[in-house]
Amino acid sequence: MRSAVFAVIGFGPVSPGCLIGMAVVAMRPRWFWELVTDMYADLPEPLPDCPAKTEGQTKQTRIKCFLCLLGLFILDIAPVPVTPVIASGIILLRPTAFYRLVSGVYGGN
Repeated sequence: MRSAVFAVIGFGPVSPGCLIGMAVVAMRPRWFWELVTDMYADLPEPLPDCPAKTEGQTKQTRIKCFLCLLGLFILDIAPVPVTPVIASGIILLRPTAFYRLVSGVYGGN
């Protein structure tokens, strides 16, 4: 259900997924961290151990994520929306790399 909603709002001249992602990386709202941990809570294998990051490492991760999302935002202006496809894959497959990335953005929480 979540992926279908995200795919539908992704079609159009502006990519709301990228804008939401850039806002999350910039502001790090608590609700997104809770959303991600809930999304990964029912996996049969344990989540990877994500050690606490230093402030410098967290800042570098946030900058890289923001620049990647900005690149996707520019790419999504083309007629083919890329972000909803990537987001749907993350929601459906729940790769551990995404969990580690979000953990890095939030400083290992």
